[in-house]
Amino acid sequence: MLVLYLFISIVLIIVLSAKLKIHPFIVLFLVALLYGFFAGMPMNQIIVSVNQGFGDTLGKIGLIIVLGVIIGAFLENTGAAYTLADRVLRITGKNRVPAAMGIIGYIVSIPVFADSGFLLLSPLNKSLSKKAKISLTGSAVALGLGLTATHTLVPPTPGPIAAAGILNADLGLVILWGMLIAALALIFGLLFAVKYAAKTFIDPNPEISEADINARLREAPGVVKSSIPIILPIFLIVLKSIVISLGTNVDGNITKFISFIGEPVIALFIGMLLSFLLPKKFDLEMISTTGWVGSSLKDAASIILITGAGGIFGKVLQDSGISTVIGETFAGVNLSLWFPFLLAAAIKTAQGSSTVSLITTASILMPMMGTLGFQSETEKAMAVLAIGAGSMVVSHANDSFFWVVTQLSGIDVKNGYRLYSTGTFVLGISAITTLFIFYLIFA
Repeated sequence: MLVLYLFISIVLIIVLSAKLKIHPFIVLFLVALLYGFFAGMPMNQIIVSVNQGFGDTLGKIGLIIVLGVIIGAFLENTGAAYTLADRVLRITGKNRVPAAMGIIGYIVSIPVFADSGFLLLSPLNKSLSKKAKISLTGSAVALGLGLTATHTLVPPTPGPIAAAGILNADLGLVILWGMLIAALALIFGLLFAVKYAAKTFIDPNPEISEADINARLREAPGVVKSSIPIILPIFLIVLKSIVISLGTNVDGNITKFISFIGEPVIALFIGMLLSFLLPKKFDLEMISTTGWVGSSLKDAASIILITGAGGIFGKVLQDSGISTVIGETFAGVNLSLWFPFLLAAAIKTAQGSSTVSLITTASILMPMMGTLGFQSETEKAMAVLAIGAGSMVVSHANDSFFWVVTQLSGIDVKNGYRLYSTGTFVLGISAITTLFIFYLIFA
């Protein structure tokens, strides 16, 4: 019956959030309570599970989400993202616009929300496509897929951070494997964009001229300065994972120091402080409640609440004893990474949000990790990435990012499904297939 209640819970989450448009925080909280009651949990235990699930989850990742969002706000508002885009274009060449836009999306979406990244880079994309005399569809789909790849796989984007926190996965390993899998999957995504999507012609018709773009670049910080708030926190988090894995081979004091600065909260706090150096002239208004920080925290609040509610749902599932039941149910079926992938894909396709899919799937998976065989640090990190790959599949009309990509690019709904939705399917399948090959070798 617990498995049946879980299935009903998933259907309820989809119906309430996708069909009735109820906020996912309320949906996850309500469904967690209902599941607890129907599973026969004592009422006092349900209360304990609710408090522990919310507190423990946000205790691990609440601050990380906040700090990551602030870094993204400064990259966006200072034009630093434009600087990074310009450097990538210089390396790839302006005649390879789709490939360049995919790579730019891959970089920008690590700290910046995918929706914001596309809004930010769409004028640049149109201008470059017009200059190269190519259809906008190839470069627009490539940009959307590049943004999606790291949005779902690489912290400090909120979704992967939340999933890693819920599953207690090593963030450094998630970043390392996530960047690799996202890059390899994006190769197939770019091939789809260039070989298929680009054949449908849409005139770029840019709203801003190349002179306007150059003017923005003149006001933006340099490439080294722009990249440091992204690169340094990731480097410190990964360095901590490496040092800890070496164990006693490293001096004790060095290990303690690196463990401190490589702790995700401290690493991202350092990154946030460095992002304050991005504006040409720093103004206290930028970090006020009405400035860039205040605005970004409003965006972060919803993600934090959804993550906390996901933690509640996961803790209630754990305390209900469902892991034992699931273990017995799937004892003869070894789905491996395909189980979290398929579950995340079903939730993503049904309700639209990749972040909600990541958090919900991780919450469901949390009490079953040991039973499903995800016990080592590498296995837990790869389980997070399998969920991330599933949360790419597929973006369509119930996903806000689908409308951002299509409306800003002049792609109608029919072609949006044919070009962008199919592209996210290609990207997700490529990600899970590549990940599964590495899982067989290293896990």
